[in-house]
Amino acid sequence: MTNTNDGQHHSILQRIAHRAMLERGLVPDFPLQAIAELDEIHGPATRTGGSTRDLRNLLWCSIDNDDSRDLDQLTVAEALPNGAAKIFVAIADVDVIVKKQSALDHHAQQNTSSVYTAAGIFPMLPEKLSTDFTSLNYGSDRLAIVVEIVLTGDGSIQSSSINGATVRNRAKLAYNSVALWLEGNGPIPQEIETVKGLAENLRLQDRLAQKLKTLRHLHGALDLETVEARPVFDGDKLKALEAEKKNRAKEIIEDFMIAANGVTARYLAAKKFPSLRRVVRTPKRWDRIMELAAERGVVLPKGPDAKALEQFLVSAKAADPLRFPDLSLSVIKLLGPGEYAVQLSGDSAFGHFGLAVKDYTHSTAPNRRYPDLITQRLLKAAMAGGSLPYENDELAALAKHCTEKEDAVKKVERQVTKSAAAMLLESRIGEQFDAIVTGASNKGTWVRLLHPPIEGRLESGFEGMDVGHGLRVQLVSTNVERGFIDFKRVS
Repeated sequence: MTNTNDGQHHSILQRIAHRAMLERGLVPDFPLQAIAELDEIHGPATRTGGSTRDLRNLLWCSIDNDDSRDLDQLTVAEALPNGAAKIFVAIADVDVIVKKQSALDHHAQQNTSSVYTAAGIFPMLPEKLSTDFTSLNYGSDRLAIVVEIVLTGDGSIQSSSINGATVRNRAKLAYNSVALWLEGNGPIPQEIETVKGLAENLRLQDRLAQKLKTLRHLHGALDLETVEARPVFDGDKLKALEAEKKNRAKEIIEDFMIAANGVTARYLAAKKFPSLRRVVRTPKRWDRIMELAAERGVVLPKGPDAKALEQFLVSAKAADPLRFPDLSLSVIKLLGPGEYAVQLSGDSAFGHFGLAVKDYTHSTAPNRRYPDLITQRLLKAAMAGGSLPYENDELAALAKHCTEKEDAVKKVERQVTKSAAAMLLESRIGEQFDAIVTGASNKGTWVRLLHPPIEGRLESGFEGMDVGHGLRVQLVSTNVERGFIDFKRVS
């Protein structure tokens, strides 16, 4: 068994992550051909002739995690007469450097996304690109695909357009500090204060995001709120897993990106191009969702109904905001995973049950997610009136591949998080905790502790337990190498 008392937590987790990727059919290191290709790239792509618009004068900013260096999107907004407004989303033009069927593209296609583990990031594209040449970095001129969306006073989309442009990031901002300021709980970040007009623009972006969110929820988008655990290190020693929650700054990005992804999907459809859609068709276990609602005195329809589910979630959040993330996690597990599917021209759209949107693709993170790079190539071909970069059969195979690899990536990320959690808990065997059931099948029953937010297997006392049930558990054993944490139920 791994001895983690020597403080070498980070190194141990990196080794575990590397092994976990190989076991799941992912490639943790860049092949020699990709590195050789990278050596021939000497700087970011620049504008050629009049092929793109110059939008560097706009108050573009990025909002991301504190430690993010791969910046895929910038946002800015503009007030229009009669309460209308325009939002701009700039998406890094990655395809301009990473060409289809290049060695770099082959590696990106193999993993299909960056892998974010407690041990660090295994990027889909080399950092020379993803954090520099194809990243929308502060103070740098970069080529981008810009989605412009005109909103009416209530947040409805009136019109939209997509163009190539040169942009410049005026401020690199972080979710938590921006959220504290927007919510009135902290000072204005210095990066905002030093850019004239940016504070006012961000408040406008915040108001527009809330309008977009409200409108989506009126159509049945689900108000889900989960707790994500982020590792906190002191040098090489793991100190804690801290809970990350939604906030107003994250909602700006989330709602602007959902809007941009919808515009992209409809643009491709209008151009008679196929698209790679992100879909959640219908909930996997609506019967259990009905039971969760009934336990709280709410009767849901017998068939899947997004609006009714959203009304239940809103009332549940108001009644018990502290436990709402646990209910959200249960509902997410019961809805089942999303998948990628090809939307051919003229076919009716599958839709995304959880977002209550009919047209939805992944387009806003091409540095870190391969489906977004595929979409970017389709989009650029449609904009230029060119031929299809992918045949329909090729797209269908890629959709299946991306779904499978996304599942592998999530399993690796989860395993390394569990290894980190096992490190934190290995000295607490025998202690008891409050928990909630997060998974129940013939493969086993899983629970998540309420504090710290750590998940493990319920090895005894699982009879009659189902997703969403609360219980008291005792920690029985941990295995850092395999990421195993075992509990037993106590009365």
